[in-house]
Amino acid sequence: MRKLAFGMNVSVDGYIAAPGDNVGWSVPSDELFQWWSDRVGSTDLALYGRKLWETMSSHWPTADQQPGATPAQIEFAGRWRAMPKVVFSSTVGTVDWNTRLVTGDAVTEITRLKAHDGGSMDIGGATLAAAAMRAGLVDEYVIVTHPVLVGGGTPFFTALDDWVNLDLAETRTFPDGVLLTRYETRR
Repeated sequence: MRKLAFGMNVSVDGYIAAPGDNVGWSVPSDELFQWWSDRVGSTDLALYGRKLWETMSSHWPTADQQPGATPAQIEFAGRWRAMPKVVFSSTVGTVDWNTRLVTGDAVTEITRLKAHDGGSMDIGGATLAAAAMRAGLVDEYVIVTHPVLVGGGTPFFTALDDWVNLDLAETRTFPDGVLLTRYETRR
């Protein structure tokens, strides 16, 4: 059975985006950017909701061809294009860059994907991750907390029907006071 992880940059008050979908507060240091790039390079399958897909696919497919692209950005762009991806959306028409589109029930498809042999899966996007959390499908939470309070926006966590007990698996400090905490779901 595959493991499913939900990881994103988060404000101290628990948001992945401030009002207006503003994520300007989460610009990573070089060290954190490399950590995210390595994570993308080791992920066997990424699951995206529509909004995160639109954000990522509007930039990363050609980011390595932009003037001034850093070696780290060039590496990330190549890793992102190569990584197999599934986009869950009923409104996106087509996808590209090693991506498959699913328009049906996300929980059913994620459950099917988890049941197969294979490497790790990452899920991204608040709405999609919330559905997986409520269904008990998330095995690991990777919370990269930035030292900022944004006061509202898109929350990392969703309302749940039951508690989810977690075990601390890792902590790490990055420059600028950014803290990684990784928790595994206690089964």
